[in-house]
Amino acid sequence: MSLMSAEFQSAQNAPVRPPWRDFPNLHTRFTRNLLDGMTYVHQTYGSFVRTRLPMQLYFVSDPRCIEEILVKKADQFRKDVTSRLLSRVVGNGLLVNEGASWLHQRRLVQPAFHHRQLQSYAGLMAGAIERASADWQSGQVRDVHEDMMGVTMNIVSASLFGTDLSAVDSGSADIGRIIGDLMEEFGRVLGIAARFQPPAWVPTPTNLRLQKSKRRIDEVILRIIDARRNSDEVRDDLLSMLIRARDEGGEQMTDAQVRDEAVILFLAGHETTALALTYSLYLLATHPDCQQRMADELARVLGGRPPALGDLEALTYTESVVLESMRLYPPAWGIAREALAPVEIGGFRFPKGASFVMSPWVVHRDSTYFEAPEAFQPARWENDLSSRLPRFAYFPFGGGPRVCIGNRFAMMEAKLVLARAVQRFRFEPTSETELALFPSVTLRPRHGVRLRLTARSEAAT
Repeated sequence: MSLMSAEFQSAQNAPVRPPWRDFPNLHTRFTRNLLDGMTYVHQTYGSFVRTRLPMQLYFVSDPRCIEEILVKKADQFRKDVTSRLLSRVVGNGLLVNEGASWLHQRRLVQPAFHHRQLQSYAGLMAGAIERASADWQSGQVRDVHEDMMGVTMNIVSASLFGTDLSAVDSGSADIGRIIGDLMEEFGRVLGIAARFQPPAWVPTPTNLRLQKSKRRIDEVILRIIDARRNSDEVRDDLLSMLIRARDEGGEQMTDAQVRDEAVILFLAGHETTALALTYSLYLLATHPDCQQRMADELARVLGGRPPALGDLEALTYTESVVLESMRLYPPAWGIAREALAPVEIGGFRFPKGASFVMSPWVVHRDSTYFEAPEAFQPARWENDLSSRLPRFAYFPFGGGPRVCIGNRFAMMEAKLVLARAVQRFRFEPTSETELALFPSVTLRPRHGVRLRLTARSEAAT
C-alpha cells in the first residue's frame, strides 16, 4: 500500500519498523555516528521509518510528508526537546520560540531583512573578507574554518551590533569562542541523550556548563544593549532596529527579548554561513576543475575588481557552488518536530507527542532526486534545477513559516565572501587536509579544515 494512500490507518501499521534483530546494529550506528545512523535507516527501510532508540521516533525523508509537517500542518507541531534544551542558553528567540509569541517576534524582526536593508550590508561583507585575506600569504596552510568563522563574526558584529565584538571590554568578549564551546556541549548531549536531561535547576555538569555559557553571552550582549538604549546616536544596525521596533500596540521589545533575538541572529549569521563557506572551499580544493571554472567566471565577470552586490546575478556558477556545498554538507543537518495533538501525516494517524526527524543530510543525498548524489557537481544546478525538484527535496534553510529569516542575508554573504576568496587565492588540499564531521546543533568539522593557499597573479589587490 502506498504511503500516501487515502485509506486512514493507525501508525501502528504504517511506517516501516525495523525488526528487533537489527536493534543492536541501529544502536551502534546512531551511537557512533548520527549521520551514518540516519542514512542507514533511510537506505535500508525507506522514506518513513519508525524506530525505538530506545524512545519512539519517526524518520521522515519523503518530501511530501516533510512539507505536511513543516508547512501544511505546521501549527500542529512544536520544536523538539533538543531545541528546548538549546533555549536554556540562547533564550526564546525565533529559532526556538513557539506559537503566538513566535509570530509576534517574527513580525518585529522581519523589517531588518527587507531587500533595501539587505543591500546596506553588502559593503560590510565585502570589507570583512578583504581585511581578512590581506593577511593571507601564498604558500600558507591555513584552517579555513577558523578563517571563515572570523570573517563571518566580523560581518555579523558590524551588521547586527554595529561594533567589533572582539574589542568589547570584557573578559568574555570573544563571543565566537563562547558559541563554539556551546556547540561542543550540544554535540555531547544531542538527540537521544537530550531527551533524558534533567530540568535546568538540577546542578548536573551539563546544566552548569550551559548556565555558564548563558552568563558569558549575557555579559557581552546585555552590556551592548544597555549602551545602545542610553545613546542618543541614531544607528542603522540590526540591534538598533530591534530596539526601535514596535508592535501594532506600540510596545517595544524588552531587553530580554532583544537579547534573545540578537543571540539567535548572531548564531545564524555567524555559525551557519561560516560552515557553508568552509565546506565550499574544501569541495573546491578537492575538485580543482570546479574551482578553475569558478575562477574563470570571476575573471570574466569581475575583470579583476572585487565583487559587489550588483555582480551576484551574473555569478551563476559561484551560486551553484554554494548551493551544491549546502546540499552535500547542510549546516542545519537535522530538523525535528513534536506533535501537539493527534495528527495525520502521509495518510496515517500519529498520537500526541510523536516525534518526527527530518534530515537535509539524508534527503539531499537521495538518488531519487539527485543523480550521483554523493558527487560534488555544481553544474547540476544549471537550467534551474531548484524549480524542478519537489519542494522539500532540497531545504538547507528549513521551510514553511519557520524558514530561516536570514536566508537571503546568508546567501548574499556566502557568495560575496567566496567569490573574493577564490578570486585572490587557489585552495589546495595537503597531507593535513581531512574532513571529520561533528553533528552538533550545526554540522561542524571536528578538527577544522586545513588547506594550502596559492595567490592568483591576476587577482585585484
